Amino acid sequence: MVKCVSILGSTGSIGRQSLDIVDNLNIPVCALTAGTNVQRMAQQCRKYRPALAVMATEETAVALRSELSDIPTEIDWGEKGLIRAATMEQADCVITAVVGMVGLKPTLAAIRAKKRIGLANKETLVCAGELVMAEAKANAVEIIPVDSEHSAIFQCLMGAGDHREIKRLILTCSGGPFFGKTREELGTITKADALRHPNWKMGEKITIDCATLMNKGLEVIEAMRLYDLPLEQVDVVIHRQSIIHSLVEFVDGAVMAQLGSPDMRLPIQLAMTYPQRKSCPVESLNLSQCSGLTFCEPDMEAFPCLALARQCAAVGGTACPAMNGANEDAVAMYLRDEIGFYDIYNLVKLAVDTVPFIQNPTLEEILEADRLARIAVKNAKLRGI
Repeated sequence: MVKCVSILGSTGSIGRQSLDIVDNLNIPVCALTAGTNVQRMAQQCRKYRPALAVMATEETAVALRSELSDIPTEIDWGEKGLIRAATMEQADCVITAVVGMVGLKPTLAAIRAKKRIGLANKETLVCAGELVMAEAKANAVEIIPVDSEHSAIFQCLMGAGDHREIKRLILTCSGGPFFGKTREELGTITKADALRHPNWKMGEKITIDCATLMNKGLEVIEAMRLYDLPLEQVDVVIHRQSIIHSLVEFVDGAVMAQLGSPDMRLPIQLAMTYPQRKSCPVESLNLSQCSGLTFCEPDMEAFPCLALARQCAAVGGTACPAMNGANEDAVAMYLRDEIGFYDIYNLVKLAVDTVPFIQNPTLEEILEADRLARIAVKNAKLRGI
């Protein structure tokens, strides 16, 4: 079990649940980072007394310093602050719960500092999975996935001797709020509808990704990188109840699944306690209330973002960071009521087709693909898509 933790993105949904686990396990907190929520960060700092607190901007860092003038927590801001938080000497575990490409450099820095990574920032592996996993291997660093699906696979593989025994990984998907709707019906849905996930309480960006099924596409790429498997060995199945969190089929036909209540605190805690398990403040699964578990194939026509993500996964290279960067900005536009639901897909597809493709990109080329994709989305929006 870890002795001290840094939490990147502590004021978000995963970050707050990570602090629930900190309370449960009585683990000291070395550093906390946030975006712009000064009041929540101030409350967290007063409770956990981290050595370092980091905000996204200098303005919010100044505001936080004013709120915390009577305690010794050091305040920093921006990318350099995130990297400091990710590499603090006292921390032996870093929970990366920030959203988006902002998590890539701090995660790489934490790996190079030989910290255990509790990975909740899927963009890190989507955009630079080969580089990140190579760094982890070179530094003998454990990357423990915090996503419920990837944690389920991780648990199914605990104790497995040889990954050549894996036939395929099966990621389960709730189907989001629009399961069963046709493309025509989805043309008239509202943002409020899209933010109404049936099973999970999450941040707005990931909730919209679940509505488009882009989130599941990102998870397909993440699984490929985490477990070093080709696209053909990673499948998706719709499982509305979110009780089975994912499955592994082995070459002999055996299928292993991890079941549990839909509560992110279980995978978060495992990332901190692995290879041990500890009592967790999660409601026990009542099997007698789990009748009627269902499974079906995803509708790629109604939800083309999943198909696009699989296409980018097959191509690899800069297609993945271009897709991810474009999706981040397109979802932000949707949340600001600037575009419609299917405009998200249209903008991401345009950016993927526009950004020059590089097969084996460097970190700098990955970041450039991300930048160019965001420019392509902005320009398309200005032209009326």
